[in-house]
Amino acid sequence: MKTLLFKLSYIALMLLLISVISFGAIHAAPNSFLAAGELNPNMTPETIAQLKAIYGLDQPLLDQYIDWIINLATLHFGVSFVSGADVSSEILKRLPITLSINIISMLVAFVLSIYLGIKAALHFQHRSDYAIRQLSLLSFAMPSFYLALLLILLFSIELSWLPIAGLHSIEPKEGMAYYTDMAWHLILPVGVMIFGSLGSMIIYVRSLTLEILKSDYYFFARTRGLSSRQLFRYYIIPNLLPPIVTLLGLSIPGLIGGSVILESIFGIEGMGQLFYFSAMSRDYPVIMGILMITSFLTLTGNMIADLVLLKINPFMK
Repeated sequence: MKTLLFKLSYIALMLLLISVISFGAIHAAPNSFLAAGELNPNMTPETIAQLKAIYGLDQPLLDQYIDWIINLATLHFGVSFVSGADVSSEILKRLPITLSINIISMLVAFVLSIYLGIKAALHFQHRSDYAIRQLSLLSFAMPSFYLALLLILLFSIELSWLPIAGLHSIEPKEGMAYYTDMAWHLILPVGVMIFGSLGSMIIYVRSLTLEILKSDYYFFARTRGLSSRQLFRYYIIPNLLPPIVTLLGLSIPGLIGGSVILESIFGIEGMGQLFYFSAMSRDYPVIMGILMITSFLTLTGNMIADLVLLKINPFMK
């Protein structure tokens, strides 16, 4: 219980520090939401001053931050400068699709990476090890946006097998057909995310497994005549779990950050696309809201990873 309370206090403190740094960095960036209006000859200084007063941009930065942090305590992120909609509603509307896509991609990538990494280590310097290493290097070196464009050209334009962009077809569908149509549209973006995540994780799992296979405790376990299944179950997997759980917790930031480019390419109305458009238009409330949500997910994921590690190994402090 003390550990949980300490972790929650740590999350609250880190969110406060992140909010201060993010708020200062965003407002210190060149230009502003009204930069385009200031260049418009038809916009008078009085009109621009009126707009600044409406959006609260005429107040000192400290006052703006205090007002924003007070609203944040009630989960009110403000109003979008561009659409005029409530930022919390905009984020909640787009968050489920982004989390769904990235969680599915991350879990599938982890399962494949663990399987391929262990297989490469068990067949060290054989054909399968060479093939898996080449696959991981290709995944590591291939930019996700370039792979996305190649797959769109091949499967969507040349072969016409898969849709180019969006989440749904033009014709509205109902019932199970609605979800089937959505899954059909997500094949390409999810596939790109999975392939882009394999490279570093396969190499990481392979190197960890090789260290286990070279360890003294594994050597003595083999001399005792244990079967391959027993060695895998009692020696390889238990020693792989702690670093893999840690890596899984550190992968949480990619749930939203990794979607910015791909959601823009595939026309998916998720958090990544919203963040990109908001950054281009200097929509401060939306940018800050997404940054705080991302920070909260990152800190929560790391806390869950730490608690799982304590469960796996109670002697860790």
